Amino acid sequence: MNTVSLPDTWTYALRLPRDPRAARVARMTVRAAFSGHGRHEVLDTVELLTSEMVTNAYRHANGPASLRLTALPGGRLRVGVWDSHPRIPAPFGAPPGDRVPLTPADAEDGRGLHLVQAYADSWGGWAVGDGGPLDRGAGKLLWFEVGSRGPEGTRKAVA
Repeated sequence: MNTVSLPDTWTYALRLPRDPRAARVARMTVRAAFSGHGRHEVLDTVELLTSEMVTNAYRHANGPASLRLTALPGGRLRVGVWDSHPRIPAPFGAPPGDRVPLTPADAEDGRGLHLVQAYADSWGGWAVGDGGPLDRGAGKLLWFEVGSRGPEGTRKAVA
């Protein structure tokens, strides 16, 4: 008798409308996918970081966004968020020295990318397309990984 087991690598992709509820939909998708694949140990971290990145896409881009969840070999998990705005913010820009500026203590926002630096094992980003009038893929893709720390538990930014 053969048994069926879940694959070690998998990918989920979701297109998100420019809607204030997009971050909630992204969190629900992360929770369903990671729970379904038994990845409970990183669920809260991935859910939080995904929510922050999708919220930034909603706040700073004028169009839809896309979310991609990928389980990679070796237990690594990658989350990518594409949006139509071309600017790549710190810490996703020019690693390794590109750091998020400190947020004033009385600020009401601006801490989301600090969380990526604090909790993701690696991260990066790149521009997509040339932004010309016929380029429907223009914008950027920002990503982070969890579960990829080296033996010393170090985090790294990757271009």
